[in-house]
Amino acid sequence: MTSRIAVVGAGPGGLTLACLLDRQGISCSVFEREPDPLARPQGGTLDLHRDSGQRALAAAGLMDAFRSVARYEDQGDRMLAADGRVLFEDDGQGAGDRPEVDRTELRKLLLDALPASSVRWGHSLREARPVDGARWELVFEDGRVAGPFDLVVGADGAWSRLRPLISRYVPQYSGLSFVEFGIDDVDRSHPNIAALVGRGKVGIEGDGRAIIAQRNGHAHVRGYAIFRVPRDWAQRRFDLESPDAVRAGLLQEFAGFAEEVRALFRVCNGSFVVRPICALPVGHHWQHRAGLTLLGDAAHLMSPFGGEGVNAAMLDALELADALGQSTDASRAAAEYERGMFERVREAAEQSADAAATFLSHEGAEAKVREYLQHRGMHLSH
Repeated sequence: MTSRIAVVGAGPGGLTLACLLDRQGISCSVFEREPDPLARPQGGTLDLHRDSGQRALAAAGLMDAFRSVARYEDQGDRMLAADGRVLFEDDGQGAGDRPEVDRTELRKLLLDALPASSVRWGHSLREARPVDGARWELVFEDGRVAGPFDLVVGADGAWSRLRPLISRYVPQYSGLSFVEFGIDDVDRSHPNIAALVGRGKVGIEGDGRAIIAQRNGHAHVRGYAIFRVPRDWAQRRFDLESPDAVRAGLLQEFAGFAEEVRALFRVCNGSFVVRPICALPVGHHWQHRAGLTLLGDAAHLMSPFGGEGVNAAMLDALELADALGQSTDASRAAAEYERGMFERVREAAEQSADAAATFLSHEGAEAKVREYLQHRGMHLSH
């Protein structure tokens, strides 16, 4: 196959696609706006599912490398009421099919599998412009131009620069805002917090607000204070320039929660980020346009509930790579991939949208946990 392929975005989906194509002897160029792989934190931990994320890594010959960095011991799950009562607890031992991996470790694993010249760092896309109705040039913010390419793959995330070329839809605010925080050196410096979080994650809900805290690698905990509020509420409520003011504000917002829960805010470090949760509509699709396609969040942004986002992106990469490997026409292969992808992601998108719509509902934590456990044949703790 002699088609010239460009991937915009060096996230898990884009890099997985590049690795899979490289394994087939198909070269592609990955363009990433960040200046280098460690320019910014890549986010929290991910659970890679056996039939999607792990399947893509296996096809790329990377499962041994993945096992060396995956945290099989951190698959536990705890649910607490606001007063600290444990409603549900599963230590995750023996589950084995959704091990955790830090985003930074996953990116390094994928980059290490690629020729160094595959990724062009410091390329912030300004626009893609058609050359002859089927091929595309990429124009970057500094004026550089690359191409023409027979296929450009938008793996550039929620606010994709390429999506408007093929779809009029933009992500919509779900009504939920997360205030992200972190706790360092948790096992040695904060053993009470380590016990609260457990070997995996803990969710605490009450009074119309919630906290999710999750163990990451290197004894780090990443947490989220969650509110159902107008989109700009968190920026107005918290003075993000003052970590002490944010801590005080969070302690006030969660005043009715148990002290052992509020301790999460007392010991967290000074890095806070507001993350409004947005999603594309369920069933998002487009009419194929020659030479362009999307994968991952650019194609089907979902809320984080269910952990399907990265897994769906990596499975997108696998299916697109397979289609490209079996065709001499890259654009036709992309159209075939799109038809299958639109159908495949619908169920996950529906479940994610339903979960976001009902999160922090009037039912309360115990009713929600009871409904959740009924599907697992388990009972609520007392």
